Amino acid sequence: MLEIFYNRRSTRKFLDKRVEEAKIKKLLTAALLAPSSMGSRPWEFIIVDDPALLSVLATSKPHGALLLKHAPLAIIIAGDKTKSDVWIEDCSIASIFVQLEAEALGLGSCWVQINRRYYNDDITSNEYIHEHFNIPERLEVLSVVGIGYKAAERPPLSECDVIWDKVSKNRYQDQTGFKIPKECEE
Repeated sequence: MLEIFYNRRSTRKFLDKRVEEAKIKKLLTAALLAPSSMGSRPWEFIIVDDPALLSVLATSKPHGALLLKHAPLAIIIAGDKTKSDVWIEDCSIASIFVQLEAEALGLGSCWVQINRRYYNDDITSNEYIHEHFNIPERLEVLSVVGIGYKAAERPPLSECDVIWDKVSKNRYQDQTGFKIPKECEE
């Protein structure tokens, strides 16, 4: 499993190649198997593969969404705020499950944050997506994950990217004994 964590990098450029139905089903299965608080499963998913609708998603906020215009697939991840007070956390877990499964399937992905973002000064990104995708009011859009075949491979992360200074033992800033490898020291 760590190999997937080292290899998964955000992908913003995709090949012009459709994602097969069998892979889409696996992506959604991963999302539907994600844990949720008290088993509430507050998340709901909308698969988008229509180029016109992907273009709509690409304009849902001024920065960071344009990659969706050229992604062959996007999954809108929304949470039912009436089912759980921690729908954001539950939908976040489902979002990353989708991304990890995408990597396992040889696909690239990128998380596009929607919650607490704005389409313009008057309309939130959530409202904008609701308007275009017929989403009921009880659902809040957390993210959109763009998915497709990678146009370019990025180098995987390495042991040198693991920042052990971020980990304490028993009390904040008490040493763990885990160190970065000598070859990573500057």
